[in-house]
Amino acid sequence: MTPPVVLAQRLHDALPQTQCTRCGYPDCQAYAEAIAHEGAAINRCPPGGAEGVARLAALTGTPALPLDPTCGSEGPRAMAVIDEAWCIGCTLCLDACPTDAIVGIHKRMHTVIEAHCTGCELCIPVCPVDCISLENETPGRSGWQAWSKAQADAALARYTVHRQRRTATAPDTTPAAAAPDADARKRSIVEAALARARNAKR
Repeated sequence: MTPPVVLAQRLHDALPQTQCTRCGYPDCQAYAEAIAHEGAAINRCPPGGAEGVARLAALTGTPALPLDPTCGSEGPRAMAVIDEAWCIGCTLCLDACPTDAIVGIHKRMHTVIEAHCTGCELCIPVCPVDCISLENETPGRSGWQAWSKAQADAALARYTVHRQRRTATAPDTTPAAAAPDADARKRSIVEAALARARNAKR
């Protein structure tokens, strides 16, 4: 029987590393560990698709299952695209992107580096002006047919750097320290959005 620690690493190596959190865990590593140590279901990774489930089934010695529909469905790989006309430079998408595929500075237009985008969609819900959309990058191909081991390895490397930097620069999150910063950011976002709307009407 494969030791859980070893199994977790093998499962992690078999995941697509999009870090999309659709499985219900904070990242691919956490999902792999949950399968190995807690017996979590192997059918919760839409980016891996049916082939991904089959890979996890082979590693765990369990039957392959259909993808859990509560996690999403298998589909082509998407890429985030930012509408430059509406981006207010709030930087919220920069924080949300697990592979640092979005670049830009505060109050300036952001853009997506195509080669680094995993299609995780985590930037979509945080955008206060809905200026981010998704484009189909792999028509007719989904799951591991739309992704490769080389891309997965590159995404993991970028995510590792992203996580290390976020940990090193994490601010004091006690309520007294966090509240003023959060309020200031919200005000800045709202003011920028209102300014953009006023300019659009002129």
